[in-house]
Amino acid sequence: MKDKKKSFAEKHGPEMRAGKEAIEAVLREAKDGKLTCAKAFKLAEEIGVPPSELGLAADLKDISIVKCQLGLYGYGPKGKKVSPASSVAPNIKEAIKAGLLEGRLPCKKAWDIASENGVGKMDISSACEALGIKISRCQLGAF
Repeated sequence: MKDKKKSFAEKHGPEMRAGKEAIEAVLREAKDGKLTCAKAFKLAEEIGVPPSELGLAADLKDISIVKCQLGLYGYGPKGKKVSPASSVAPNIKEAIKAGLLEGRLPCKKAWDIASENGVGKMDISSACEALGIKISRCQLGAF
């Protein structure tokens, strides 16, 4: 017997609702039931809602968020694209350690560190991989 795929909406309570504009944007822009992380952020900015609302709208409509900008999920069968950095600059290591919340680095903080240090987002997730630090609290709610 085949297991039924779990609906993304099931991770939210039945009372959860996303705004009409967010739902319309997700449905309009999703291709083959998928929406990239970058596109979700762009849509959120365009319609003036937090990224979390776009993520909720995607979940409620069973649209997969793919191609995480940190390289953590949505990249085919292997899932993630990021690999551990061969070395981590001391200033990046310090910023990551200072940004930890309950032993993990929140996604938003990873983005901030990248911006503040003039490096790519995947450079930060790659540094985290090398340091054995997990990234948590996806801004879109994917993880």
